[in-house]
Amino acid sequence: MEKESADRTMQRYWLFKSEPDVFSIHDLAASKGKRTSWEGVRNYQARNMLRDDIRKGDGVLFYHSNADPMCIAGTAEVVKDGYPDSFAWQPDHKYFDEASTESKPVWFMVDIKLAKVFSEPVTRAALGKDPVCSQMMVMKKGSRLSVQPVTEAEWLAVHRLAADVT
Repeated sequence: MEKESADRTMQRYWLFKSEPDVFSIHDLAASKGKRTSWEGVRNYQARNMLRDDIRKGDGVLFYHSNADPMCIAGTAEVVKDGYPDSFAWQPDHKYFDEASTESKPVWFMVDIKLAKVFSEPVTRAALGKDPVCSQMMVMKKGSRLSVQPVTEAEWLAVHRLAADVT
């Protein structure tokens, strides 16, 4: 029990993918309070991370997927631990899931707040050339998870590539 609570106090790092034509880092920057819920994740492995692992204070690399170029566009911070994704309960919503109910939620989300928009996004090509970043989960063939863990070394390497001082 003591180890579990100690683990929860450590900051962790994540990569969240979003297609920029759906929701970009610039949309986050323009949102009220530069904050949003990260809803609509419909993969069980990613859901488990949102529900069980991702905590307030964790760092997020905001990755633009299905874009030209694909890139890490900036960073955010988790400002609210995982909680049920209420969009799954709304029949007219695109994220509706009849299996999810308020009493037995299936899907979860977190809230994030913009930390920084990189002046120069870190492209996938730049990640691939870096010895640390080339090992990131997002670089693995077939890696499609929209929420992925990132090591501290990877977090720091991305900031170095972005010419950002952390």
